[in-house]
Amino acid sequence: MAGLEVLFHGVSSAVRAPQDAVICFVHWELIKSGLRCVGSGDQPSGAERRSELLPVDWSSNTELYTLRYKAQDSEDTMLLKAIAVDTTLIFNLMDCGTQQVSELTVNVGDYVEAEHLQTFDRVFKNKQFLSDNVRTQLLPAAPAAPAAPRKSPSEEEEERRRRRRSLEQRDPLRVPSRVPPQPQWPYPDPFAAGGADLDPFGDPGGGGMIVDPLRSGYPRPEFDPTSGFPDVLPPGAVPPGARFDPFGPIGRHRPGPDPDHLPPPGYDDMFM
Repeated sequence: MAGLEVLFHGVSSAVRAPQDAVICFVHWELIKSGLRCVGSGDQPSGAERRSELLPVDWSSNTELYTLRYKAQDSEDTMLLKAIAVDTTLIFNLMDCGTQQVSELTVNVGDYVEAEHLQTFDRVFKNKQFLSDNVRTQLLPAAPAAPAAPRKSPSEEEEERRRRRRSLEQRDPLRVPSRVPPQPQWPYPDPFAAGGADLDPFGDPGGGGMIVDPLRSGYPRPEFDPTSGFPDVLPPGAVPPGARFDPFGPIGRHRPGPDPDHLPPPGYDDMFM
């Protein structure tokens, strides 16, 4: 309740009835919410000045209290009226711009000690409960924040995947997946025969002058000629790295087409 004591001591000489103390308390709650008092009565009387203090004649009528407020960044007037009915005060706060009205009924005896109107430490009781009622029932509700645009299903799925990847990277105890990633094969040019021979950093396959008409554009299994061929060549017969064209009968494990399906020119000329 910071500031309430200073306000109360500034107007204590005008507090002559228990309902005056309640008006002082409600006024301070409005000040804390960002409103400033600009005068008393229904209509302005001359130049208005925003102030945290109560006007001089605020308690001149203990049956009907009328105070006007404005926000610090708005010219809309908030009109506060409090009507005394027996031992209760009925509050009405109206936004003069939108005509919206909020109400609060306060049983004065529940919050004010009538015997100690001039002693701040003893005049109020149940202050927190009264403060909550003023903020939830009398003060205007804060404008709702604009709703965030709804994401499409694909965006929501991508967001979930991003969160999952982030959690996996941050979790030191998580067991990594044992499923090997799928290879990302580049799309080769089927007409660039022998192009891989010019790339010193290229993949081991793709060189030579022979175009494979059955598997152009797709990776094909490689074979190691240095390991030999059953019933044809023993292991080590072909030097490592040598260009080698298998000869002899094709075994049942030989992949791909016949390596001699494109014979060189003049292969059948015995005088060559």
